[in-house]
Amino acid sequence: MSNIHISSHPLIAHKLSKLRDVNTEPKKFRELVRELAGLLTYEATADLHLKEIELQTPLTLSKGSILTEKIGLVPILRAGLGMVEGFWELMPSSEVWHIGIYRDEKTLKPVEYYNKLPTEPTVSVCLILDPMLATGGSAVATVDVLKRWGVKRIKFVGIIGAPEGVANLQDHHPDVPIYLAAIDDHLNLNGYIVPGLGDAGDRQFGTA
Repeated sequence: MSNIHISSHPLIAHKLSKLRDVNTEPKKFRELVRELAGLLTYEATADLHLKEIELQTPLTLSKGSILTEKIGLVPILRAGLGMVEGFWELMPSSEVWHIGIYRDEKTLKPVEYYNKLPTEPTVSVCLILDPMLATGGSAVATVDVLKRWGVKRIKFVGIIGAPEGVANLQDHHPDVPIYLAAIDDHLNLNGYIVPGLGDAGDRQFGTA
C-alpha cells in the first residue's frame, strides 16, 4: 500500500461529503470536482523536481526555485474533464492530452475510442485524471497507452476508489502512484462503487 496515497485533509473530507450527496445539483457537483482536484494537486505534485534560481526581489537578490519537469494532464473522457480546471488553476502551463476510454456495460472491460497523442512524448510527467477508480480497467488501459508513448513518470489522481480498482491498477502497474480522496467499500454487480456517488460523468453533465 506504500504507493497509495489517501488524503486525510479535513477540507477534502468536507467537500467529498457534499459531492456524495444525491441532492447536489450538476453545477455544484462540477464546482466540487474542480475544488477537490485542486486540493489533490498539492499531494500529487509534492515530489516534482525543482531547480534553484537567483531572482531580484524589491529589496535584494535572493534564491528561489522553479519546476524543471513538464507536466501533462490526461483526463479520461468524459468524467476526467471536470478535474482539469482544478489542476490548471495551480499549474496553468500544463499540457492536456485527451484519451477516450469507456467501460462496456456488459463486459465491464475498457474500450478505447479516442487518442490524439503525438508521436513522441512532449512531457516528462503525466497525471491521469478520473474521478472514479472503479474496476480499474480504464486506468490500466490509459497507463498502457502512456507507457507505449514513452512517458517515464505516471501518476493516477482520482477522487474515489474501490478496493478492486486499486488492486487492479497496482497489479498491472505497481510503479504508478495512486492519489485519492477516499477508498470505498466495494463494487456492486454493475461495477459501481459503493457507497460512491453514482456516475460521475452523468452527475457533472446533467445526463443522469
